Amino acid sequence: MELKFDEKGLIPAIVQDYYTKRVLTLAYMNQESLAVTIDERRTCFWSRSRQELWRKGETSGNIQRVVSITADCDYDALVVEVIKDGPACHTGHESCFFHEIYLSDDVKKFSWQGLYDLIAGRKENPKEGSYTSYLFDKGLDKILKKVGEECTEVVIAGRKEDQAETVYEIADLAYHVMVLMVQAGIKIEDITAELAKRHVIDKKIKQERMR
Repeated sequence: MELKFDEKGLIPAIVQDYYTKRVLTLAYMNQESLAVTIDERRTCFWSRSRQELWRKGETSGNIQRVVSITADCDYDALVVEVIKDGPACHTGHESCFFHEIYLSDDVKKFSWQGLYDLIAGRKENPKEGSYTSYLFDKGLDKILKKVGEECTEVVIAGRKEDQAETVYEIADLAYHVMVLMVQAGIKIEDITAELAKRHVIDKKIKQERMR
């Protein structure tokens, strides 16, 4: 396989979260940084501004551990799937891509990450009249109380075998759980990674440990 580096000896590398498939950043590699990436199994890029090798996480500690590297059909671009330790962006955002330029009203879609980011935004920048900001203002005990209440509502709706009401209550529970996640500093990928480690879902592992 012969990769096609440009006239400056660089090839674009799209870095993607292995678990969530979210695009994290766009960087560039030369032959040396690609070799280092493969050898060390963590991302290493070529800094065009500093003209030197740049190992992601050298100063921040936000290392990206490489799972796979795939070239496109023309061998002139790479997709690097990683498991990241911390935010990908130097601004502290999980991804470098967070400035929304355009989103068609016809194709707007819900995403867990979008909801998480919205909730996190209400914590970082409280908004008057926002229920989410109110929960963060009241603190952990209030958030936990709401999670408990919503759990009960899900049980009641499920027991009634009312599908519409159960869906509604599960959505309420999911929202409040995500508020708790933001409060506790737990990321979506933390939950995804935990679930990914559980290869067998039919065994009552937790119950067995409690015996």
